[in-house]
Amino acid sequence: MDRNLKKSAIAIALTAALNPAFANDDVPTPALALAASGENPNQNAYAETTVTQVTVSARRRTEKEQDVPSPITAIKGDDLKAMLISQVQDLQQALPSTNAAFMHARVSSVAIRGIGSNPANEGLEGSVGLYVDNVYQGRPGMLAIDLVDLEQVDLLRGPQGTLFGKNSTAGVLNLTTKRPTFTPERSIEVSAGERGYNQTLASVSGALSDHWAGRLSVSKTHDRGWLHNNYDGKDYNSVGREGIRGQLLYKPSDKFDLRLIADYNHEDDTQGTLIPYGFGPAAPGKSSWQAATAAALGLPAGSTPLITDPTLYQTSFDTAQRAVVYQGGLSAEANWRLDSGYSLTSITASRFWIFHPHNDNDVTAAPSLLDGGYNVKHRQFSQEVRLASPVGKTFDYVVGAYYYHQNIDGSFFINLGSKADIALLNSTAGLGIVDNTNSVSHGHGTTDSYALFSQGNWHLSEQWEFTGGLRATYEDKDGRSARSALSGGIPLTAYPAALRAIVQATRNAIGSAYDSGDLSVSGTAPSGLATLSYKVRPGLLGYVTASHGEKSGGINISGVGSAPTLGADSLKIRPEKANNFELGFKSQWLNNRLIVNADYYQTRIQDYQTNAYVTGPVTPVLILTNAGDVKSNGVEWDIKARPIAGLSLNFTGSYNDAHYLSFVNAPVSAELAATGATKADLSGQPLVGAPKWIANPGVRYDWRLNDEVRQYVVANYAWRSDAQGYVDNSKYALIPAYGLLNLSTGVQIGHGNQNWDISLWAKNALDKHYFLTASAAQTTGGGGYVAAVGAPRTIGVTARLEF
Repeated sequence: MDRNLKKSAIAIALTAALNPAFANDDVPTPALALAASGENPNQNAYAETTVTQVTVSARRRTEKEQDVPSPITAIKGDDLKAMLISQVQDLQQALPSTNAAFMHARVSSVAIRGIGSNPANEGLEGSVGLYVDNVYQGRPGMLAIDLVDLEQVDLLRGPQGTLFGKNSTAGVLNLTTKRPTFTPERSIEVSAGERGYNQTLASVSGALSDHWAGRLSVSKTHDRGWLHNNYDGKDYNSVGREGIRGQLLYKPSDKFDLRLIADYNHEDDTQGTLIPYGFGPAAPGKSSWQAATAAALGLPAGSTPLITDPTLYQTSFDTAQRAVVYQGGLSAEANWRLDSGYSLTSITASRFWIFHPHNDNDVTAAPSLLDGGYNVKHRQFSQEVRLASPVGKTFDYVVGAYYYHQNIDGSFFINLGSKADIALLNSTAGLGIVDNTNSVSHGHGTTDSYALFSQGNWHLSEQWEFTGGLRATYEDKDGRSARSALSGGIPLTAYPAALRAIVQATRNAIGSAYDSGDLSVSGTAPSGLATLSYKVRPGLLGYVTASHGEKSGGINISGVGSAPTLGADSLKIRPEKANNFELGFKSQWLNNRLIVNADYYQTRIQDYQTNAYVTGPVTPVLILTNAGDVKSNGVEWDIKARPIAGLSLNFTGSYNDAHYLSFVNAPVSAELAATGATKADLSGQPLVGAPKWIANPGVRYDWRLNDEVRQYVVANYAWRSDAQGYVDNSKYALIPAYGLLNLSTGVQIGHGNQNWDISLWAKNALDKHYFLTASAAQTTGGGGYVAAVGAPRTIGVTARLEF
């Protein structure tokens, strides 16, 4: 960040600290305004004049968020519901420095401060650690579910390895679900809206005996889709999900509790439908994307069969689009509170995730790339043990051990149609070299990760505190990738003898048989943390942090990449290493009516891991690569206020300058490929999926109509500046700036033990047509890009009953 921009960003945070107009609060949601305090939500929430203090367990102890010297944003699950946020990809509308790249469950990732937009490779973990109830989720797609029965979402920014199970370089997104209760809780919620949207949520909790409690929650969501396919007249990007989650809590005394969780989720819909997005120039000697599609459809030269305005939310493709997901797991968390004041925690978990897709890969009506995708079967097991010392002494600490095992299989299949030569070879010679052929690649990988970690807090005085942490991780990864030769199509013997060598060489360049053999990477990765904090006065905490995090290397098992030409070792990538510096403060003002938290950070990543399509001998090749060095620095703020009774204001946001320090063998953009270049230098250029500015202001107002009825209105706006949509930084893949407005109003009626909440809401109320991420079109030399679109305006109603 240059000096002027740095001063401007810091000035914004400081101005906000002095001006309540920027403020916010963890806005209570409909029907649960005082959930955090344990009071009846319908009694006097409208009269609250202080910001509700949220507790977090970022340091593996229950603490107030304001007492933790670290950049954390914590949002209650019911507050997210009030903001109309029900999916992980929507969390970026409420969190600072966060970007969710989403196409469908497999092609999804979460980035913090620009670090982590590296989805869709089974040999690669995310730079952001994703957790649900303290269990690490090995694939980003495991969170592509409805956010149901959430207690809280915590976003921890910066490397997190000295306390959280799996090492991460960018941060942690931690989701906590509601626990079983010994007092009865029952709720049912039904929503209906445009496009046939409907959702049903139900939850029941209560005592099963003196020492056992249970909780059961179910969900079912349907949306018929918002992307119109002119070819068959149907709507795509439909949503079809259902899930169930059961819990048991055993608590024989205050000294011990055991929480058992089992969950299962199923998805069967058309999420991941892409549209033509950008039309760049063709490489020398190649046809443009429009021209190749026209030729494949038998249209006259100069025709433009592809829709060039992506904001129309229209497309035209001729074959299948479907995503099917099965996932679930079991976990057991046991907590012992010893007489000595120590506490011992054990978390054991086993999970699975299965993904089956069908995709029209050419995204056109031409019979070219008829179907393709990655079938994935992921299984994982994890075991964590932690010992926490008593608090209240000069020094307290947490030590632990962690084990993680992953077993993953992936197969990439592609079925080509009768005009594949035109799409892949830009050939109209009528030779049919790859027409009606198909190919399958298989990959398998295992990971074993072992770690010892510790973190301690040294209370130097009533004002000064030093926190230090260390982690040692050893990981061993094994993998293998193989591909069968192209099959089907015109037999080689049907070609004239003079052409057979050319045909065979071309087929081999696209899809020859290949087997990498057994590959392995292993190594030890250290992580560390040092934080010095100073409590200037009650309600004003300053801190400075230096931390280091590492993410292990990997093996590309999602296809064979460039291995047939560069060798099997090209399937390996080096570890990703992060050094991070933080300077921040947390403050409370005006008798706790205003909370202002802000921080400045600077992170440098060595050997940043990503994947991309690069120019191959004939067709684009998907590779897993180290992008060189990356630097991310900026300012974040999280402001909450209650200026008057019933009024809550919130404002989270960030300025982030994330760019490559060096990336000399980068994928080639369409405009650069048009010059004949086969590789690019993106040094100094911004990272993909990293908007410089994010601003998420919101407001809620509650007022009482009578003793039993309360009304509320909620408005939240999420704005982000433009960002690179694809790793080659093409201007044709740029994601423009956009803002989304969510509105809701409703009444809460409390009578006896029944509490009704009936609301009218509009998600994306201004009907902004926006885009989540982009990718290169899977054609050769055509300069095309495709994109995933966000949901348009949805107006609906929700009725919730708690009894």
